[in-house]
Amino acid sequence: MSQIHREQLKVMAERAILVEVVLPGDYVDASEPLGELRALAETAGATVVGELMQKRRKPRGRTYLGKGKVAELAALAKMTDATLAIFDNDLSPAQIRALEQAVECKIIDRSELILDIFANRATTHMARIQVEIAQLEYTYPRLRAMWDHLGQIVGGAPVGIGTRGPGEQQIEIDRRLVQRRLKQLRTELAQMQQRKTREVAQRNLDHYTVGLVGYTNAGKSTLFNRATAGGAFAHAKLFATLSTRVERWELGGGNHVMLSDTVGFIRELPHHLVASFKSTLEETVHAQLLIILVDALDPNAEMQLETVMQTLDEIGATYQRRVIVLNKIDVVADSDDVLVWLNRHPDALPISAATGQGLDELAEVVLDHMLGGVREVVVAAALNDSNTIDFLEKRTEVLERDYPDGKAALKVRLGRRHVDLLLARGAKITINGMQPLEAIAECWPETDDPASGGDEERPPPHERFCAEEEESE
Repeated sequence: MSQIHREQLKVMAERAILVEVVLPGDYVDASEPLGELRALAETAGATVVGELMQKRRKPRGRTYLGKGKVAELAALAKMTDATLAIFDNDLSPAQIRALEQAVECKIIDRSELILDIFANRATTHMARIQVEIAQLEYTYPRLRAMWDHLGQIVGGAPVGIGTRGPGEQQIEIDRRLVQRRLKQLRTELAQMQQRKTREVAQRNLDHYTVGLVGYTNAGKSTLFNRATAGGAFAHAKLFATLSTRVERWELGGGNHVMLSDTVGFIRELPHHLVASFKSTLEETVHAQLLIILVDALDPNAEMQLETVMQTLDEIGATYQRRVIVLNKIDVVADSDDVLVWLNRHPDALPISAATGQGLDELAEVVLDHMLGGVREVVVAAALNDSNTIDFLEKRTEVLERDYPDGKAALKVRLGRRHVDLLLARGAKITINGMQPLEAIAECWPETDDPASGGDEERPPPHERFCAEEEESE
């Protein structure tokens, strides 16, 4: 092939061959080795017409694939009329060039494919800028001249100020144009990120924030729509959500949190995207609680959970409490699969975002985290302190009421956050006969786990799941 046209990264409607080189230590799905790459290719709009795999101790320097497999790939591309080969590995510019010459079709790697999907999914102005920056950063070291005039630009040529002199290659002009565009986009994105950071910081001051995270296509947007007023785009495709959406989640008793639906994670997510989507991931990094959604139906769920945990560590979301939630239990064929998960992760909550099963229990757990551990205590306030009494009646569960010596003594289920809100309102109260600070030290010590408060009478998730299975039988 005399010239491979790579003027754009689109893979839409192309006939594609999937290629993977398996190296020692690489993760491979035994049941469907190229399953995730196929899903990515189909999400991008390509039609998969062939597959090719090779196990090697190390990649071949020039073509990554071995010589024989390169010839096999070329023959397969000719036989299937493929116009594109997608590698589930990251290739160097030289390897891409050598493979294109040998196979005579366009070659892209995993990172380039994911970038293409992000470019196709980006709908907001910020998302489009983030994707363009990631694409330019990725393609900059891979630049080739994109015009027909590939010769050297000599001094005096009518190209513009800055190109006169002893001469330079068109590729150098291309690179300078890319650098200029990158500088412009980064300046614009930095301004947007500053606004985003201020918005997130203010939201955390005004509300308790919960981030919904997980592997791509785990059902995050479906759960988001079920728990809130909705509006998030939910589709059974990878990376259906690229822009963060934040809505109010009512938990009952006048309590609510702000729930954010974020971009899904994936194995070997290109670092250019992680860097460019910093402001989008801001909601996750600064959320006060993270709900990690796992697709219990997916045979690779354990690997996906590990990927999510690693990605959270990489972006700096390390200090928050994390709640693991097993989704799609309504369509899991064998309930033993869920029990295996619950044995590995005893605190995980089985739910179905599609039907709403288990959502009330999840709301209870989130509420308990938000309140900082619920305790049964007696709060005493003056009878004429109507604001405090009204707060306790509306925002807590009142178990008993007593009115000794001109005071209101209410036995309530109270969280640490309730105490903070009461003190912020200037309430004059005692808790179990103690001053608030003394009561906080005794009832909510710093070493206590907020998630454990009020759960003494509630059996762990795996026992509840077993009980529900027995009832259904």
